[in-house]
Amino acid sequence: MDYINAFWVGGLICALVQILMEKTKLMPGRIMVLLVCSGAVLGAVGLYEPFQEYAGAGASVPLLGFGNVLWKGVKEAVITDGFIGLFKGGFTASAAGISAALIFAYLASFFFDSKMKK
Repeated sequence: MDYINAFWVGGLICALVQILMEKTKLMPGRIMVLLVCSGAVLGAVGLYEPFQEYAGAGASVPLLGFGNVLWKGVKEAVITDGFIGLFKGGFTASAAGISAALIFAYLASFFFDSKMKK
């Protein structure tokens, strides 16, 4: 059942974002920022944790999950390091994920040839 919940929740998030892209004039970058900020706000008010427990990877993989990771990192760093934690907490918490994305993208560039759209 965990796989089914992850699938339909992740699919619903993607479908809602697609509707938002089609029905509004928001640029994709702004929608991505909206998702990251929404994940951070949902984490701050305590709604994201139960949502993630229910949906698993369906909630943690999309950009909402990245915003929540940033929020948790900042929260923990502020508790341990004080004011300076505001600036370093998000970087510390998300470093592994960002590094993995960069490394895998670089490796993929060896196997695939990108082309410009016409």
